[in-house]
Amino acid sequence: MAGVRSSRGGRVLIYSHDTFGLGHLRRCSTIAHHLVSEFDELSVIILSGSPIIGSFDFRARVDFVRVPGVIKLRNGEYTALNLHIDLEETLNMRSSIIEHTAAIFDPDIFIVDKEPGGLRGEVLETLKMLKERGTRLVLGLRDVLDEPALLVPEWQRKNALPALKAFYDEIWIYGLPQICEPLAGLDLPRAVERKVTYTGYLPRAVSYSPTTPAPEITRQPYLLVTPGGGGDGENLIDWVLAAYESDMLLPYPALLVLGPFMQPERQAEFLARAAELKRVEAIIFNPHMENLEDNAVGIVAMGGYNTFCEVLSLDKRAVIVPRTLPRREQLIRASQAQQLGLVRMLEDDGARDAAVMAAALRALPRQPQPSEIVVPGLLEGLVNVSRLVEPWLRRHQEADLNEDAATPIAIGPR
Repeated sequence: MAGVRSSRGGRVLIYSHDTFGLGHLRRCSTIAHHLVSEFDELSVIILSGSPIIGSFDFRARVDFVRVPGVIKLRNGEYTALNLHIDLEETLNMRSSIIEHTAAIFDPDIFIVDKEPGGLRGEVLETLKMLKERGTRLVLGLRDVLDEPALLVPEWQRKNALPALKAFYDEIWIYGLPQICEPLAGLDLPRAVERKVTYTGYLPRAVSYSPTTPAPEITRQPYLLVTPGGGGDGENLIDWVLAAYESDMLLPYPALLVLGPFMQPERQAEFLARAAELKRVEAIIFNPHMENLEDNAVGIVAMGGYNTFCEVLSLDKRAVIVPRTLPRREQLIRASQAQQLGLVRMLEDDGARDAAVMAAALRALPRQPQPSEIVVPGLLEGLVNVSRLVEPWLRRHQEADLNEDAATPIAIGPR
């Protein structure tokens, strides 16, 4: 039975599995906030397993439902993040919460981020239920997934292709084919290929929050150094610190945002090293990274999807040091962006020579800004998401109007 709505207005449900890091959550919240700013009376719920989702600010008409967290171990297996129960029980709980939320919320559009079947297939039953109700089902993919040699067996193992065929009406790729065609190696049927739309990258806006104190170092021109969530960013932070420890004449001081998922002992180590340097300050987390990026003269980062979008949107010169394990996603994105002239890429060769990083930081002010490179459609992702969403929200509004017109008006005695 379809959910019973207490009030009119379009509804969008977004699923983000969020086993680790901030990338999926930040992408989904960007889309959610844009949609409620574009469509009056629209409500959006984000389903997420992120343990820090409550640390973020959500606009009116955007809310979240947190499912029990899981984390991926070094051997590729998953385990419950906080609960002392086995993985199967955790996944059953997650699946039940997802399906129950979808049944009651009764969305017009269901957007699934990156994983066609969800984590270990946990959204398949929800997809089946919503398909029967006529909900528009969308798979949203970042610009780069992985190199085909790794992606193809992964998606075969996850049985992703049948889900693309059976459930999804549309596949949105939040990027451009000039950077990457993420599904190119999958030999998709024509019927699935016709579902694909490249939206362009999702631009980011700055909304200053007076409740978030700015670090002292931001009162002067500074470089922002960010490894995203920080879980795999230790090498980047170590390399930048080594550059400042070896060269006191670098052009700008640096603010390091270590990330909430970095190991506590490494956080403590980096905080101590930064405290010894007059021109370096380190913090662990800030929920308003766009503010810090907007005020910086340049950015040094690992090159995840969200950071790349912020570099483009805020028109910042950037040095990107991509990771290569367990995925080559960042390397593919950074190398293609460097070929277009949008960023400079610095590869981590394992030695992490302080002089090499210092030379890149000295050269940063002479790099072109991304806006100097013309790439048609580069930052039109949110505009195009609105265009793709509008027909299905309008269809719901028209159905409501027709229902009102068909309802007889009861006139009582005077």
